Formats: sequence, C-alpha cells, structure tokens
Amino acid sequence: MSSELQLIEAAKKGSVAAFTDLVSAHRERLLRFLLTRCSSYADAEDAVQDTLMSAYRYIHSYNSRWRFSTWLYRIALRNAAKIGSSATVDLQELRGDENDPLSECIAASDRENLWLSARRLLTDEVYAAMWLRYVDDMSVNDISAVLERSASWTKVNLLRGRRALGTELNRGSCANKSDDHTGEAYG
Repeated sequence: MSSELQLIEAAKKGSVAAFTDLVSAHRERLLRFLLTRCSSYADAEDAVQDTLMSAYRYIHSYNSRWRFSTWLYRIALRNAAKIGSSATVDLQELRGDENDPLSECIAASDRENLWLSARRLLTDEVYAAMWLRYVDDMSVNDISAVLERSASWTKVNLLRGRRALGTELNRGSCANKSDDHTGEAYG
C-alpha cells in the first residue's frame, strides 16, 4: 500500500491510477460536505466531479505542507460557489397550516436535527467551519487553510457557532418541556 505522499508524487508524474487511489478515500466525505452546501444532490455530484477534475488538472500545484484533504476542500468550496450552491431548500415553503401534520413533523425534525439548525442559524463560513471540525474532524489549522481564514478567526467562530446552537437547542428543549408539562417551571 502506498502512502498518500507517494500517491501524490506518482499523480504529479501523470499516474491516473495513483490519482484515483488518492481521491477514492476522500470522495464520499467530500460529497457529504458538498451536500450541505448545494441545493440538490445533482449539484453536489457536479461539484465533486468538478473538484476532482480540477484537482487532477492542478495536482502539480499541490503543496505538501498542507494535508491533501485540505487542498481538496478548498477546491470544493470554490466549485460549490461557482454552481451557486449556497441556496438550500426553504422548509418554510413546505409548511402550511400551523396544525397541519406535515408542519408539526417538519418542526419536530428541525428541533431534533442539529445540522438543519446550524444551517439556518449560522453564516455559510461558520457552518462550513463547524462541519469540517465536527463531521470531517479537521484541525483548526486545516479548517483555516480551507476557508482561507486565520486560526484565531476559526477558533472564535467555532466557539460562537457552538454557543448559538446551544442557545437554540436549549430554547427549543425548554419550549418543548413547557408544552409537555404546562404549569411546571423550567430554568
């Protein structure tokens, strides 16, 4: 089995097989990340394909001081922006009457789904930082490189993102408890 650096060197020399081996480990995670940035699965797939083609075309410019995955995510973010993928499905459009079962189901799902709440509450950059940290387990330095921000910006915004989500989730759980147990006080 070849190391990542060996695969990169072989890919730089034109080996398609080495490049295929190199990106196969990253493709699924990249797709999951782009699904959070794109308005449809097809757009996310297109962004993945564009990312892989760009990575192959520009593999010679890869700098080994960064992790390969960091370099790929930077390319992916640029490709997602080209597709105009910041738009997401507006769940408010699906909601009808307040007592409608679909509305109640969507509202319950919103409260339970951390990433939907994050998508709604956070800016695109902070959401991306949170996703890269907690889903893709990237370091602060790698996230900073992907987003082209300082490590300080990344740390501060990860903290702000966690606080915003904590406040939202606590507010939602307190509202649910007061709905379920009318008359009881929760602090």
